[in-house]
Amino acid sequence: MSIAFLAAQTEAAQEARERLVARYGDAPPETADYIVALGGDGMMLETQHRFLGRNRPIYGMNRGSVGFMMNAYTEEDVPERLAAAQAALLHPLRMRAHGPDRTHASLAINEVSLLRETRQAAKLRILVDGKERLPELICDGILVSTPAGSTAYNLSAHGPIVPLDANLLPMTPISAFRPRRWRGALLPSTARVVFEVLEADKRPVSATADYTEVRDVRRVEVREDRGVSMTMLFDPAHSLSERIIAEQFTV
Repeated sequence: MSIAFLAAQTEAAQEARERLVARYGDAPPETADYIVALGGDGMMLETQHRFLGRNRPIYGMNRGSVGFMMNAYTEEDVPERLAAAQAALLHPLRMRAHGPDRTHASLAINEVSLLRETRQAAKLRILVDGKERLPELICDGILVSTPAGSTAYNLSAHGPIVPLDANLLPMTPISAFRPRRWRGALLPSTARVVFEVLEADKRPVSATADYTEVRDVRRVEVREDRGVSMTMLFDPAHSLSERIIAEQFTV
C-alpha cells in the first residue's frame, strides 16, 4: 500500500505530515494508492479539486477547525484504517458561466452560487430542463449544491440537507425579496438549470463554482456531471452518509 500525505500550510498540519511520513513513507501523489489530506475542510476541498477524476481515493484527517469532511486524527494503524474505510462516490456540478465576451467552465464539489456584485439586488430568471420556473427572482443570490455540499453554504442559507443517495440537488435562494415566500426547490440530479441575469448592466452578478469566480455573468448553466467522480474514504463508524443524517438533528 502506497500513501501520499498532503498537508495544509498550518503548523499543526505540517507537523502531522512530518510524523506520518517518518512512520509510513511518502509516495508521489500521482501514483499513490491513497491520498491522505491533513488539515480542515478547506484543505479537503483543495485536494478534491486537485485529483478530481483521477481515481485516487482521498482520506482526510482533521488538523483544522470544523473538519466535517475529515476523519479523526491519529498516527496509529493508518494503513489498517485506510483498508477498512468506507467509500463515498461523489459527482461534481459543472458550471458554464456566460459573460458579455467569453464563456467560463468550471467544476464545483460543494456548490455553484450566484451573488449580486453591488448594492442593488440581483434579478434572475430560472429555467429547469428548458422550462421557465420563475420569471423573476429578486435576491442577493442563489445556489445549487451537491448532496455532499448541502451541509456547507447551502445549510447556512437555510437550504435542506440532502442524503448522498437521494439523487437530489438543492436550489436555495439567498435573501430572496420577491417572491418573498419562495424557499427554494429540490431538483432531480438529472436536472439542467439555467439562470438568466435580468438587467445585467444595472444589476451585475457574479457566479462561483466552489472558489472559482466569474464576474459580470449574463447566463449560468448548472448540471451534475456523472462523467466525473471522486472517491472519499471515511471510518466505518463515521461515514459521510451518517454525518449528513446526524447533522439534521444537530441543535
